[in-house]
Amino acid sequence: MNPVPPNQNQNNTAASGTASPAASPASATGSSPTFSPLYQQIKALITQSLQSGEWKPGELIPSEVELANRFKVSQGTVRKAIDELAAENLVMRRQGKGTFVSTHHEARAHFRFLRLMPDEGVPHYPESKIIEVKRIRAPADVARLLDLKTGDALIFIKRVQSFDGVPTIVEELWLPGQTFKGLTAERLMEYKGPMYGLFESEFGTRMIRAAEKIRAVCADGAAAELLGIAEGTPLLCAERVSFTYGDKPVELRRGLYLTAHHHYQNELN
Repeated sequence: MNPVPPNQNQNNTAASGTASPAASPASATGSSPTFSPLYQQIKALITQSLQSGEWKPGELIPSEVELANRFKVSQGTVRKAIDELAAENLVMRRQGKGTFVSTHHEARAHFRFLRLMPDEGVPHYPESKIIEVKRIRAPADVARLLDLKTGDALIFIKRVQSFDGVPTIVEELWLPGQTFKGLTAERLMEYKGPMYGLFESEFGTRMIRAAEKIRAVCADGAAAELLGIAEGTPLLCAERVSFTYGDKPVELRRGLYLTAHHHYQNELN
């Protein structure tokens, strides 16, 4: 990877991590130029290395001193870039050991995207029962959310998740067929870790962030049967689109949650 392109302000900004001009299409067309803080430029370069696989999930990345030498900037600028990457869960600092690429195999990562928590007791990961896995053609609404064309290949997954033997979640997932080529019901059933861990380790796709819509619904006949409840029981419905590097959507997930003994928990910063 090349160091940050030199510019006449770099010597001043390297020490402070403040604004440095960055090229943009707007400046080429005569509009006002945009300015990007130097630490954000370093953050973008580190993210490129994560995306390219230079440092794999779970691996130690170079130290702040090494990265500062690599990009020809101050250690403080690198530290500020890593602070933001850590806040976004792309990397994780370990006291006395260094900074590591975050992975979905970490225990704490299991609950980053699972927000259904027990009203009592310790949060734990549910048992999963695969109902159906099949290849389909993308309907228009799913294609739009996954930035695909209508009719593109998808993998559809339906499963029920249970806590302590009690069916609690019915989920339907749509995944781009090209990205997850080779994913089968057999592989999902034999894999014992979190699904996102499987996506990361075997398909090279790491979920970085997600956007959700949540609403209250009543259980229809199919959901009621799978959850062992009466038709019309109130449920929480969450639709999630998950993204990988480059803000590329790689999963659509629609879940129905039974909240008789659980609640949906989120933290707002």
